[in-house]
Amino acid sequence: MKILSSARSFVGTQFVYEFDSKALSGSTRIGVYVPDSAAKKAAPALVWLSGLTCTEDNFVSKAGAQRIASVLGQIIIAPDTSPRGDCVPDDAQAAWDFGLGAGFYVDAIQAPWSEHYRMRSYIEQELLGAVAGVANIDSTRVGILGHSMGGHGALTIGLRNPAQFKSVSAFAPICSPLNCAWGEKALGNYLGSDKTTWRAYDACALIEDGARTPALLVDQGDADSFLVEQLKPELLAAACADAGIDLTLRLQPDFDHSYFFIASFIEDHLRWHAAQLG
Repeated sequence: MKILSSARSFVGTQFVYEFDSKALSGSTRIGVYVPDSAAKKAAPALVWLSGLTCTEDNFVSKAGAQRIASVLGQIIIAPDTSPRGDCVPDDAQAAWDFGLGAGFYVDAIQAPWSEHYRMRSYIEQELLGAVAGVANIDSTRVGILGHSMGGHGALTIGLRNPAQFKSVSAFAPICSPLNCAWGEKALGNYLGSDKTTWRAYDACALIEDGARTPALLVDQGDADSFLVEQLKPELLAAACADAGIDLTLRLQPDFDHSYFFIASFIEDHLRWHAAQLG
């Protein structure tokens, strides 16, 4: 973990690190906010997963989470959305919704993506261990949240790993990649045409197949241009109702898909995670 930058922010410090990831077969960047209180005792941690086209910097500079995180004593970990580097393949047409910036939090099995595009393994197996070397994390109190593609990532990773991630929330998540164009493009290219392999990366399918988490908080703007065609929160609501999962789904009037939306409700989410984690 090499420090690239550090800046004082409220009662804590915002770091950006570079990390040589085995899962991604290359270096990657991680934003880590550490409240001063974490110097005295192990602190709860939240992993934030960003959406399409984003890097770690989008959340670090736009969400405005540092103030409330310092009040609540939470470490916030914000990794990049995909592998980067000259050797990492990108979409041939440089599409914004596939390739670099669009790792979709999967472990790709199709060439040429399979060597580097292993965001699932990176988040589930490597990230927390790397950050534990530079921040005093209470491993019994870790939550996960994210936005859009990152909301999809938070839901699926949280559902697959309830013992590791004790609280899960999302902003405008892609609720069912099996049933939207973004998901079909990403999963089809990364995983191939056998849709049975896609189910591990679809929150609704995971719930149908028995995955559980005690509670979910989801915020969605009703002025979001992606709501109807790509996000489909009604599918998540139906899956949670059938499974008995305590879903709080809040449709926020007049809010869109941007970081203005995230900044408006990030405090609610951080406080909700604090209550869930104890």
